[in-house]
Amino acid sequence: MTAYIVRRLLLMLPTLLGITLVCFALIQFVPGGPVEEIISKVRAFESARGANAKTISTEEIANIKAYFGFDKPAYIRYFTWLGNLFRGDFGNSYVYQQPGLQVIVSKMPISLFFGLVSFLLSYSISIPLGVKKAMSHGSPGDVASSALIFAGYVIPGYTLGILLIIFFAGGSYFDWFPLGGIVGDNFENLSPIGRALDFLHHMVLPLICYMIGDFAVLTLLMKNNMLEELHKDYVRTAMAKGFSFRDAAWRQAFRNALIPVATGIGSLFAVMFTSSLLIERVFDIDGMGLLFYNSVLGRDYNVVLGIIVLSSFFTMLGRLFSDIVYVAIDPRIRFD
Repeated sequence: MTAYIVRRLLLMLPTLLGITLVCFALIQFVPGGPVEEIISKVRAFESARGANAKTISTEEIANIKAYFGFDKPAYIRYFTWLGNLFRGDFGNSYVYQQPGLQVIVSKMPISLFFGLVSFLLSYSISIPLGVKKAMSHGSPGDVASSALIFAGYVIPGYTLGILLIIFFAGGSYFDWFPLGGIVGDNFENLSPIGRALDFLHHMVLPLICYMIGDFAVLTLLMKNNMLEELHKDYVRTAMAKGFSFRDAAWRQAFRNALIPVATGIGSLFAVMFTSSLLIERVFDIDGMGLLFYNSVLGRDYNVVLGIIVLSSFFTMLGRLFSDIVYVAIDPRIRFD
Protein backbone atom coordinates (compact mmCIF):
# COMPACT_ATOMS: atom_id res chain seq x y z
CA MET A 1 0.00 0.00 0.00
CA THR A 2 2.88 2.37 0.74
CA ALA A 3 4.32 1.88 -2.73
CA TYR A 4 0.90 2.54 -4.25
CA ILE A 5 0.52 5.79 -2.30
CA VAL A 6 3.98 6.95 -3.39
CA ARG A 7 3.18 6.18 -7.04
CA ARG A 8 -0.09 8.05 -6.84
CA LEU A 9 1.60 11.07 -5.28
CA LEU A 10 4.24 11.07 -7.99
CA LEU A 11 1.60 10.79 -10.72
CA MET A 12 -0.16 13.86 -9.34
CA LEU A 13 2.61 16.13 -10.60
CA PRO A 14 2.33 15.36 -14.34
CA THR A 15 -1.46 15.30 -14.03
CA LEU A 16 -1.45 18.72 -12.43
CA LEU A 17 0.95 20.02 -15.05
CA GLY A 18 -1.36 18.75 -17.79
CA ILE A 19 -4.34 20.48 -16.19
CA THR A 20 -2.47 23.79 -15.92
CA LEU A 21 -1.26 23.53 -19.52
CA VAL A 22 -4.73 22.84 -20.93
CA CYS A 23 -6.39 25.57 -18.86
CA PHE A 24 -3.68 28.12 -19.67
CA ALA A 25 -3.98 27.31 -23.37
CA LEU A 26 -7.77 27.62 -23.33
CA ILE A 27 -7.55 30.99 -21.62
CA GLN A 28 -5.47 32.30 -24.53
CA PHE A 29 -8.42 31.75 -26.87
CA VAL A 30 -10.92 33.59 -24.67
CA PRO A 31 -11.79 36.98 -26.19
CA GLY A 32 -10.72 40.01 -24.18
CA GLY A 33 -8.32 40.19 -21.28
CA PRO A 34 -6.85 42.58 -18.69
CA VAL A 35 -5.49 44.87 -21.40
CA GLU A 36 -8.89 45.20 -23.06
CA GLU A 37 -10.50 45.71 -19.64
CA ILE A 38 -8.17 48.64 -18.87
CA ILE A 39 -8.79 50.21 -22.28
CA SER A 40 -12.58 49.91 -21.90
CA LYS A 41 -12.43 51.42 -18.41
CA VAL A 42 -10.41 54.38 -19.70
CA ARG A 43 -12.95 54.99 -22.45
CA ALA A 44 -15.88 54.59 -20.04
CA PHE A 45 -14.24 57.10 -17.67
CA GLU A 46 -13.80 59.61 -20.48
CA SER A 47 -17.41 59.13 -21.58
CA ALA A 48 -18.66 59.66 -18.02
CA ARG A 49 -16.85 62.97 -17.93
CA GLY A 50 -18.65 64.00 -21.08
CA ALA A 51 -15.50 63.91 -23.18
CA ASN A 52 -15.00 62.13 -26.42
CA ALA A 53 -13.72 58.57 -26.16
CA LYS A 54 -9.97 58.84 -25.83
CA THR A 55 -7.88 57.24 -28.52
CA ILE A 56 -5.18 55.26 -26.75
CA SER A 57 -1.88 55.31 -28.57
CA THR A 58 0.01 52.23 -29.64
CA GLU A 59 2.74 53.09 -27.15
CA GLU A 60 0.28 53.27 -24.27
CA ILE A 61 -1.21 49.91 -25.23
CA ALA A 62 2.31 48.45 -25.38
CA ASN A 63 3.01 49.80 -21.88
CA ILE A 64 -0.19 48.25 -20.55
CA LYS A 65 0.72 44.90 -22.11
CA ALA A 66 4.21 45.09 -20.60
CA TYR A 67 2.73 45.88 -17.19
CA PHE A 68 0.62 42.71 -17.26
CA GLY A 69 3.34 40.66 -18.96
CA PHE A 70 1.37 40.21 -22.18
CA ASP A 71 4.21 41.56 -24.27
CA LYS A 72 5.83 38.10 -24.16
CA PRO A 73 4.80 34.98 -26.12
CA ALA A 74 2.25 32.67 -24.48
CA TYR A 75 4.71 29.82 -23.85
CA ILE A 76 7.12 32.15 -22.01
CA ARG A 77 4.27 33.50 -19.90
CA TYR A 78 3.21 29.93 -19.09
CA PHE A 79 6.63 28.82 -17.89
CA THR A 80 7.09 32.07 -15.96
CA TRP A 81 3.72 31.54 -14.25
CA LEU A 82 4.53 27.87 -13.61
CA GLY A 83 7.88 28.75 -12.04
CA ASN A 84 6.21 31.28 -9.77
CA LEU A 85 3.55 28.69 -8.90
CA PHE A 86 6.15 26.24 -7.57
CA ARG A 87 7.38 29.04 -5.29
CA GLY A 88 3.87 29.58 -3.96
CA ASP A 89 3.30 32.75 -6.01
CA PHE A 90 -0.03 32.61 -7.86
CA GLY A 91 0.48 36.03 -9.37
CA ASN A 92 -1.46 39.20 -8.69
CA SER A 93 -5.18 39.60 -9.22
CA TYR A 94 -5.88 42.02 -12.05
CA VAL A 95 -9.23 42.95 -10.52
CA TYR A 96 -8.47 43.15 -6.78
CA GLN A 97 -4.86 44.34 -7.14
CA GLN A 98 -3.81 41.81 -4.50
CA PRO A 99 -1.89 38.52 -4.59
CA GLY A 100 -4.12 35.93 -6.22
CA LEU A 101 -3.63 33.41 -3.40
CA GLN A 102 -4.66 36.03 -0.86
CA VAL A 103 -7.88 36.70 -2.79
CA ILE A 104 -8.69 32.98 -2.97
CA VAL A 105 -7.93 32.36 0.72
CA SER A 106 -10.19 35.26 1.70
CA LYS A 107 -13.19 33.41 0.23
CA MET A 108 -12.29 30.00 1.67
CA PRO A 109 -13.78 30.28 5.18
CA ILE A 110 -17.41 30.50 4.06
CA SER A 111 -16.92 27.77 1.44
CA LEU A 112 -15.10 25.63 4.01
CA PHE A 113 -18.00 26.02 6.41
CA PHE A 114 -20.61 24.99 3.85
CA GLY A 115 -18.49 22.17 2.47
CA LEU A 116 -17.44 20.68 5.81
CA VAL A 117 -20.80 20.99 7.58
CA SER A 118 -22.82 19.70 4.61
CA PHE A 119 -20.35 16.82 4.21
CA LEU A 120 -20.54 15.80 7.87
CA LEU A 121 -24.32 16.16 8.07
CA SER A 122 -24.89 14.30 4.81
CA TYR A 123 -22.81 11.29 5.83
CA SER A 124 -23.87 11.20 9.48
CA ILE A 125 -27.57 11.22 8.54
CA SER A 126 -27.61 9.42 5.17
CA ILE A 127 -25.71 6.30 6.24
CA PRO A 128 -27.90 5.29 9.22
CA LEU A 129 -31.03 6.43 7.38
CA GLY A 130 -30.12 4.32 4.34
CA VAL A 131 -29.54 1.28 6.56
CA LYS A 132 -32.83 1.86 8.36
CA LYS A 133 -34.71 2.17 5.06
CA ALA A 134 -33.14 -1.04 3.76
CA MET A 135 -34.12 -2.94 6.91
CA SER A 136 -37.70 -1.67 6.66
CA HIS A 137 -37.93 -1.80 2.87
CA GLY A 138 -41.50 -1.43 1.61
CA SER A 139 -42.90 -0.12 4.88
CA PRO A 140 -45.04 3.07 4.93
CA GLY A 141 -42.14 4.98 6.53
CA ASP A 142 -39.75 3.83 3.82
CA VAL A 143 -42.15 4.80 1.03
CA ALA A 144 -42.89 8.23 2.54
CA SER A 145 -39.23 9.04 3.16
CA SER A 146 -38.31 7.84 -0.34
CA ALA A 147 -40.81 10.29 -1.84
CA LEU A 148 -39.20 13.17 0.06
CA ILE A 149 -35.70 12.00 -0.86
CA PHE A 150 -36.59 11.75 -4.56
CA ALA A 151 -38.05 15.26 -4.40
CA GLY A 152 -34.79 16.49 -2.87
CA TYR A 153 -32.82 14.73 -5.59
CA VAL A 154 -34.87 16.20 -8.43
CA ILE A 155 -35.16 19.81 -7.31
CA PRO A 156 -32.05 21.96 -7.92
CA GLY A 157 -30.47 23.60 -4.89
CA TYR A 158 -31.06 27.15 -6.08
CA THR A 159 -34.73 26.42 -6.84
CA LEU A 160 -35.14 24.99 -3.36
CA GLY A 161 -33.49 28.14 -2.03
CA ILE A 162 -36.08 30.34 -3.71
CA LEU A 163 -38.89 28.19 -2.29
CA LEU A 164 -37.38 28.29 1.20
CA ILE A 165 -37.14 32.08 1.03
CA ILE A 166 -40.77 32.34 -0.08
CA PHE A 167 -42.04 30.08 2.69
CA PHE A 168 -39.65 30.71 5.59
CA ALA A 169 -37.82 34.02 5.06
CA GLY A 170 -40.64 36.53 5.01
CA GLY A 171 -41.60 35.92 1.40
CA SER A 172 -45.32 35.10 1.73
CA TYR A 173 -45.76 32.88 4.77
CA PHE A 174 -43.30 32.72 7.68
CA ASP A 175 -40.55 35.12 8.70
CA TRP A 176 -38.31 32.67 10.54
CA PHE A 177 -35.01 33.19 8.75
CA PRO A 178 -33.10 36.09 7.13
CA LEU A 179 -33.41 36.71 3.40
CA GLY A 180 -29.69 36.39 2.77
CA GLY A 181 -26.18 37.32 3.75
CA ILE A 182 -24.06 35.56 6.34
CA VAL A 183 -24.56 37.93 9.30
CA GLY A 184 -27.08 40.55 10.39
CA ASP A 185 -26.69 44.32 10.37
CA ASN A 186 -26.11 44.47 14.14
CA PHE A 187 -23.53 41.67 14.12
CA GLU A 188 -20.73 43.85 15.52
CA ASN A 189 -22.82 44.84 18.53
CA LEU A 190 -23.58 41.27 19.58
CA SER A 191 -21.80 39.17 22.19
CA PRO A 192 -19.61 36.26 21.03
CA ILE A 193 -22.45 33.81 21.64
CA GLY A 194 -24.88 36.15 19.94
CA ARG A 195 -22.60 36.41 16.90
CA ALA A 196 -22.36 32.63 16.64
CA LEU A 197 -26.13 32.27 16.86
CA ASP A 198 -26.65 35.06 14.33
CA PHE A 199 -24.25 33.40 11.90
CA LEU A 200 -25.90 30.00 12.31
CA HIS A 201 -29.32 31.59 11.88
CA HIS A 202 -28.24 32.95 8.50
CA MET A 203 -26.69 29.64 7.46
CA VAL A 204 -29.66 27.31 7.97
CA LEU A 205 -31.45 27.81 4.63
CA PRO A 206 -28.38 27.91 2.35
CA LEU A 207 -26.94 24.89 4.14
CA ILE A 208 -30.09 22.90 3.38
CA CYS A 209 -29.70 23.83 -0.29
CA TYR A 210 -26.03 22.84 -0.33
CA MET A 211 -26.52 19.40 1.18
CA ILE A 212 -29.89 18.31 -0.25
CA GLY A 213 -28.47 16.78 -3.43
CA ASP A 214 -25.64 14.81 -1.77
CA PHE A 215 -27.98 13.77 1.04
CA ALA A 216 -30.48 12.25 -1.37
CA VAL A 217 -27.83 10.45 -3.43
CA LEU A 218 -26.00 9.05 -0.40
CA THR A 219 -29.21 7.84 1.27
CA LEU A 220 -30.42 6.01 -1.84
CA LEU A 221 -26.95 4.59 -2.51
CA MET A 222 -26.63 3.32 1.04
CA LYS A 223 -30.09 1.79 0.97
CA ASN A 224 -29.53 -0.01 -2.34
CA ASN A 225 -26.11 -1.31 -1.25
CA MET A 226 -27.56 -2.53 2.04
CA LEU A 227 -30.47 -4.26 0.31
CA GLU A 228 -28.07 -6.08 -1.97
CA GLU A 229 -25.93 -7.25 0.95
CA LEU A 230 -28.92 -8.34 3.03
CA HIS A 231 -29.91 -10.83 0.32
CA LYS A 232 -26.52 -12.53 0.23
CA ASP A 233 -25.78 -15.95 1.65
CA TYR A 234 -23.43 -14.83 4.42
CA VAL A 235 -26.26 -12.82 6.04
CA ARG A 236 -28.57 -15.86 5.93
CA THR A 237 -25.76 -17.95 7.41
CA ALA A 238 -25.29 -15.46 10.24
CA MET A 239 -29.01 -15.55 11.02
CA ALA A 240 -28.96 -19.35 10.92
CA LYS A 241 -26.21 -19.25 13.55
CA GLY A 242 -28.43 -17.27 15.92
CA PHE A 243 -27.90 -13.66 14.92
CA SER A 244 -31.02 -11.52 14.87
CA PHE A 245 -31.86 -9.73 11.62
CA ARG A 246 -30.74 -6.43 13.15
CA ASP A 247 -27.43 -7.85 14.37
CA ALA A 248 -26.76 -9.57 11.05
CA ALA A 249 -27.45 -6.33 9.22
CA TRP A 250 -25.21 -4.11 11.35
CA ARG A 251 -22.43 -6.58 12.16
CA GLN A 252 -22.19 -8.45 8.87
CA ALA A 253 -23.76 -6.49 5.98
CA PHE A 254 -23.11 -2.90 7.04
CA ARG A 255 -19.37 -2.88 6.46
CA ASN A 256 -19.63 -4.34 2.95
CA ALA A 257 -22.47 -1.96 2.04
CA LEU A 258 -20.33 0.96 3.13
CA ILE A 259 -17.60 0.33 0.53
CA PRO A 260 -19.26 2.05 -2.49
CA VAL A 261 -20.28 4.98 -0.28
CA ALA A 262 -16.63 5.53 0.60
CA THR A 263 -15.98 6.88 -2.90
CA GLY A 264 -17.31 10.27 -1.84
CA ILE A 265 -15.30 10.51 1.36
CA GLY A 266 -12.35 11.85 -0.58
CA SER A 267 -14.34 14.99 -1.36
CA LEU A 268 -13.56 16.05 2.21
CA PHE A 269 -10.21 17.34 0.91
CA ALA A 270 -11.88 19.70 -1.53
CA VAL A 271 -14.62 21.04 0.76
CA MET A 272 -12.95 24.47 0.89
CA PHE A 273 -13.77 24.81 -2.81
CA THR A 274 -17.35 23.63 -2.42
CA SER A 275 -19.48 26.29 -4.03
CA SER A 276 -22.60 26.93 -6.03
CA LEU A 277 -22.86 30.19 -7.89
CA LEU A 278 -26.66 30.09 -8.11
CA ILE A 279 -27.14 29.31 -4.41
CA GLU A 280 -24.70 32.09 -3.51
CA ARG A 281 -26.62 34.52 -5.72
CA VAL A 282 -29.97 33.50 -4.21
CA PHE A 283 -28.74 34.01 -0.62
CA ASP A 284 -26.33 36.89 -1.35
CA ILE A 285 -23.24 34.97 -0.18
CA ASP A 286 -19.81 36.07 -1.33
CA GLY A 287 -18.14 32.67 -1.65
CA MET A 288 -15.86 30.73 -3.93
CA GLY A 289 -18.47 30.23 -6.65
CA LEU A 290 -19.09 33.95 -7.02
CA LEU A 291 -15.36 34.64 -6.97
CA PHE A 292 -14.71 32.17 -9.79
CA TYR A 293 -17.61 33.53 -11.83
CA ASN A 294 -16.53 37.16 -11.42
CA SER A 295 -12.91 36.24 -12.15
CA VAL A 296 -13.90 34.59 -15.42
CA LEU A 297 -16.01 37.57 -16.43
CA GLY A 298 -13.27 40.02 -15.43
CA ARG A 299 -10.57 37.97 -17.18
CA ASP A 300 -8.74 37.71 -13.86
CA TYR A 301 -6.59 34.87 -15.16
CA ASN A 302 -4.33 34.41 -12.15
CA VAL A 303 -7.28 33.93 -9.80
CA VAL A 304 -9.03 31.57 -12.23
CA LEU A 305 -5.92 29.45 -12.68
CA GLY A 306 -5.22 29.51 -8.94
CA ILE A 307 -8.68 28.15 -8.12
CA ILE A 308 -8.37 25.46 -10.80
CA VAL A 309 -4.91 24.37 -9.58
CA LEU A 310 -5.88 24.20 -5.90
CA SER A 311 -9.21 22.47 -6.48
CA SER A 312 -7.57 19.94 -8.85
CA PHE A 313 -4.79 19.17 -6.38
CA PHE A 314 -7.14 18.63 -3.45
CA THR A 315 -9.50 16.57 -5.60
CA MET A 316 -6.67 14.22 -6.58
CA LEU A 317 -5.58 14.04 -2.96
CA GLY A 318 -9.15 13.15 -2.05
CA ARG A 319 -9.22 10.32 -4.59
CA LEU A 320 -6.14 8.86 -2.99
CA PHE A 321 -7.71 9.18 0.44
CA SER A 322 -10.80 7.33 -0.83
CA ASP A 323 -8.60 4.41 -1.88
CA ILE A 324 -7.04 4.32 1.58
CA VAL A 325 -10.52 4.30 3.14
CA TYR A 326 -11.42 1.36 0.86
CA VAL A 327 -8.64 -0.69 2.38
CA ALA A 328 -9.56 0.39 5.91
CA ILE A 329 -13.16 -0.72 5.41
CA ASP A 330 -12.35 -3.96 3.59
CA PRO A 331 -8.82 -5.36 4.16
CA ARG A 332 -9.40 -7.80 1.27
CA ILE A 333 -8.89 -4.91 -1.17
CA ARG A 334 -5.30 -4.53 -2.33
CA PHE A 335 -3.74 -1.89 -4.55
CA ASP A 336 -0.54 -3.14 -6.16
